[in-house]
Amino acid sequence: MDRVKDLSSKKAAVIFTKSSCYMCHSIKQLFYELGASPAVYELDNDASYGREMEWALKGNFGCNPSVPAVFIGGKFVGSSKDVISLHVDGSLKQMLMDAKAIWL
Repeated sequence: MDRVKDLSSKKAAVIFTKSSCYMCHSIKQLFYELGASPAVYELDNDASYGREMEWALKGNFGCNPSVPAVFIGGKFVGSSKDVISLHVDGSLKQMLMDAKAIWL
């Protein structure tokens, strides 16, 4: 859990993903289209800490499925469903601006 908290607080936007996850790819693309360059941590490619971080996301943050897990400004935003809802209602872009992940 400490590793997830540490990594999620180092950049304005952080996405924990798996390389084979379609929704993870979609959320990353959404961030790129909005002009953000999130830190992306692919759990299945991290042999040292990937499983530990996945357990922390499930157990401590309630992520089910564990990915994608999105953090903005060091705060847990949620999964793909949550991010898409924020985008549809227009608040995702403002959250990214407030966290200085994008500038407009």
